[in-house]
Formats: sequence, C-alpha cells, structure tokens
Amino acid sequence: MDKRKVIMAYRRGFITIQECAQILGIDSMQIMGMVNEPESSEGARAYPKQSVNG
Repeated sequence: MDKRKVIMAYRRGFITIQECAQILGIDSMQIMGMVNEPESSEGARAYPKQSVNG
C-alpha cells in the first residue's frame, strides 16, 4: 500500500498511529518521524515538476 495514503489516513483520524506503523511494517518511533514531516515536502518528492513543451 502507498505509504502516503496510510499516513493521510492517520492524519485524518481513520487509523491510529499503531495501526499506521503496522500497515507500513515499521515501529512506532519510525512512523512518528514520517508523520511529522510537512505535507508539502512529501508531495514535492512524490511528484517532481516536469517541463512541458508547448
């Protein structure tokens, strides 16, 4: 499953932090670092800008 979707589900309150860590297969301390990252930097890494000729 896409880690961004799991983290977003946690941020929206659909799952607990423990469930989030379990789905991603990491411990709770690691997930805290991932969850506390700003959303904008997360999106920037996932979808880099591409130039379009036109």
